[in-house]
Amino acid sequence: MSVCDDAADLREELTELRRALHREPEFGLDLPRTQEKVLAALDGLPLEITTGKGLSSVTAVLRGGASRADGRRPAVLLRGDMDALPVQEDTGLDYASAIPGRMHACGHDLHVAGLVGAAKLLAARRAELAGDVVLMFQPGEEGMGGAKIMIDEGVLDAAGERAVAAYALHVFSTALPQGTVVSRGGTAMAASDAVHVVVRGKGGHGSSPHAAKDPVPALAAMVGALQTMVTRELDIFDPAVVTVGSIHAGTAGNVIPETASMDVTVRSFSEDAHRRVRAGVERTVRGIAAAHGVEADIDYVEQYPVTVNAADEAAFALGTARELFGGARVFDVPRPMAGSEDFSFVLQQVPGAFIGLGACPPDRDPATAPMNHSPQAAYDDAVLPDAAALLAELAVRRLGDA
Repeated sequence: MSVCDDAADLREELTELRRALHREPEFGLDLPRTQEKVLAALDGLPLEITTGKGLSSVTAVLRGGASRADGRRPAVLLRGDMDALPVQEDTGLDYASAIPGRMHACGHDLHVAGLVGAAKLLAARRAELAGDVVLMFQPGEEGMGGAKIMIDEGVLDAAGERAVAAYALHVFSTALPQGTVVSRGGTAMAASDAVHVVVRGKGGHGSSPHAAKDPVPALAAMVGALQTMVTRELDIFDPAVVTVGSIHAGTAGNVIPETASMDVTVRSFSEDAHRRVRAGVERTVRGIAAAHGVEADIDYVEQYPVTVNAADEAAFALGTARELFGGARVFDVPRPMAGSEDFSFVLQQVPGAFIGLGACPPDRDPATAPMNHSPQAAYDDAVLPDAAALLAELAVRRLGDA
């Protein structure tokens, strides 16, 4: 039987796991119930399992049984992120989240189930593996940098030597038809920075702004000027996105507040654009503060770097997908996404590819379906066998070529 046939036989089991994870989502780095479910799902497989110290991760190593003429033991890493989001679910599903304010709105429950499925497929093919496979079940992708913590705890070398390639798969509730596989060489996703700005003035009565130092007009000027800075200073073919998503100031209309603040997300697609946009944000904020006679505190946090796929690994992943599923379902996308991913930390040290998989339910239009992170985002369990088969086949073939 082919890997796709074997994966299809796992569909019911993987669907049950995915829905159990969906009902009990956990957010952040500490996911004890999720970790418990993963360990139970892997029980009985010939894996060397360790759990994280600074987070509730699971690292499982499968030792291949095929010998190599060169005597080497190369390893391939497969990643599945496990954390949910602080979102109140509004899907109406019978397996919807039972935890108020928590939801698997980004499909990580499918990633976990798909990686468990890959583990089962690979264990059944252990004799074919010309090396080892590291299964990386990761908490804290959503802004917590869980991948970096796992790297610091040794996940890239868990098999005894540095992995030669790494792959991660991400489902999408919109844009892609169900079962579509996409990737690209080079930049796949943007870098993400978080900026918190506090403008400090001098409070006073709203009738007498001349006797105060009003931080609100300064903050308002910054919002517009940041957009102008992006359009005037960055190459349109190497762009950045600066979005002010939160503004807070004051308590009453007739009171000039002491402070005003804003929270900003910054996305960029190259190291040069990242450097230029950071410098531009900081210079713009400080310059406008000085012009208004107020002060500005800037907390600029570089969260995730650009996600860069190795060109040959992306081509290999897409070629493998075409052989498994047919060319009509597999596409080399022309441009990166403005979302960000902490798998980028893995790809900084190990060549690999980040791969997209369409999981839009058949009763929804991919062009209009609620997107990842939406309270209404929904994902089709039917893609779970594809996810498992693709991850497993990537590991088998890549070890054969190592």
